[in-house]
Amino acid sequence: MDKTHHSSPASIVQDTVYLILGILSASLGLKSFLVPNHFLDGGLTGTSLLLHEVFHWPLGLVLILINIPFIIMGAVQVGKHFAIRTSLAVIGIALCLQFVHFPEITHDKLLVAIFGGFFLGLGIGLSMRGGGAIDGIEVLALFTLKRSSFSITEIILGMNIIIFLIAGIYMRFEVALYAMLTYYVASQTTKYVIEGIEAYTGVTIISAESEEIKKALVMTMGRGITVYKGERGFMKENFDLSNDVDIVFTIITRLEVRRLKNLVADIDPKAFVFTHTIREASGGILKKIVKH
Repeated sequence: MDKTHHSSPASIVQDTVYLILGILSASLGLKSFLVPNHFLDGGLTGTSLLLHEVFHWPLGLVLILINIPFIIMGAVQVGKHFAIRTSLAVIGIALCLQFVHFPEITHDKLLVAIFGGFFLGLGIGLSMRGGGAIDGIEVLALFTLKRSSFSITEIILGMNIIIFLIAGIYMRFEVALYAMLTYYVASQTTKYVIEGIEAYTGVTIISAESEEIKKALVMTMGRGITVYKGERGFMKENFDLSNDVDIVFTIITRLEVRRLKNLVADIDPKAFVFTHTIREASGGILKKIVKH
């Protein structure tokens, strides 16, 4: 989400630190692991690496040129502050690749794929927390989403399949397979950095003991709750019989899920409880976690 003009000085400093750390981490992943071992990744970074390997063009210059149209898309789709931060991040990586010395740490293929993907994904995640992006494939997917019936996940997957196929044709299929592993590690690391260990989880509870459960959630766990009026019953044997019930909904962190389930089970072992991941939440009574 784009920042406003009224960002506080502390927020600006925090975003700047995230961007700098993201640039350094991504540059380390590229220059110490992927580039010396002729490895690839997915997304725009993978495309840049592929062009660098096939045509021997300077990687920093390729990264800048290939990201220009997606930075423009980002300015339209997300906002100009996002585009500015993304431009600075991409230029920063290009400068690091050109002028900063990073040691070649290992030539073991498995270690290169895992740790190259880890540091690259860490850099992408940190840059996104700083309000920018190092790899603009998500922007392209968002742009394509409005012009097709595919989901963002399907669009990104399709783009990466094309990249990996081209890598297999022009290089070796072993390279393409390692590129898939690198991309998987990078994407999972990015997801973890963005969501954090305390990603929010929505919990819905349906129970005949809803009054006790509501009291426990508010008084014991200190959670805010929302109550929906519903009906329970409708079994096959007696479909016409049902009872009014309060359906309790709350948002907790992933670390609190086990505690909540134990709390509910102590009150009503037969309670129906289901959870789902909350990508983003704000306002209300929420436990403060790291800024998304």
